[in-house]
Amino acid sequence: MANVTEAHKMVMLKIFSIFTRQQPIKSNISNMRNLTKLFAIIAVALSLSSCSYNSLVKEREAVTAQWANVETAYQRRADLIPNLVNTVKGAANFEQETLTKVIEARSKAGEIKLSGEDLTDENIAKFQRAQEELKSSYSRMLNVVMEQYPQLTATQGFRDLQAQLEGTENRISVERRNFNEAAQAYNSHLQSFPALIDAKLFNFQPKGYFKADAGSEKAPTVKF
Repeated sequence: MANVTEAHKMVMLKIFSIFTRQQPIKSNISNMRNLTKLFAIIAVALSLSSCSYNSLVKEREAVTAQWANVETAYQRRADLIPNLVNTVKGAANFEQETLTKVIEARSKAGEIKLSGEDLTDENIAKFQRAQEELKSSYSRMLNVVMEQYPQLTATQGFRDLQAQLEGTENRISVERRNFNEAAQAYNSHLQSFPALIDAKLFNFQPKGYFKADAGSEKAPTVKF
C-alpha cells in the first residue's frame, strides 16, 4: 500500500498545483473556502481510488488463482496420456504414426507455460490451440482402438482410463468457464470509474478469454 499512497499523494499535489496556478492563493475567506472544497473533493476521490485499487488487486489475484485451476486440469489430462499410450501400444501392429502424433502433441502442449502476467488473448489462444491439438490426436487414437482393436476396449484397464479422460475433459470445461467468468469480472471493473484511473496509474492490464470452438466443450466419447 506504500506505493499506492505515494501515487495518490502525487495526484493530490498535481491537482493542487494546477489549482494554485490558476487561482493564486490570497488571504481572503472566499479563497479559503475554495481550497477547503478542493481538498474535500480530492480526499473523497482518493478514498474511492484506494478502495478501487484494492478491489482490482483482489480480482486480478482471483483470475490468477483460477488460471492455476485451469492448468491443473490440463496437467491431469497430460498425466493420463502416457498411460493411454502404454495401454494401446502393446497391441499387435498398432499404428505407430498415431502414437507418435499423440506423444508429439503432448510434448508441444507442455511447452507452453503462462503466468498470471501472460494471460493475454493472444497467449491464451496459443495455449488453447496446442491443447486442442493434443485432444484431437488422442481422440483419433481412441477411435482407432474402437474400430480396430475390440480386444483392448474389452479390458477393464482401458475402460477405466477412458472414463478418467472423459471426467478430466469435463473438469477442463468447468475450469475454463470459471476462468472466463473471473476474467470478465476483472475486465469489467477495469473499465469502470474510478478503477480506470488506478488501472492507468498502476498498469493493470486486461485479461484474455478462452474462445469456444465448435465441439470444444464436449468430452470425447467412445462407445463400446
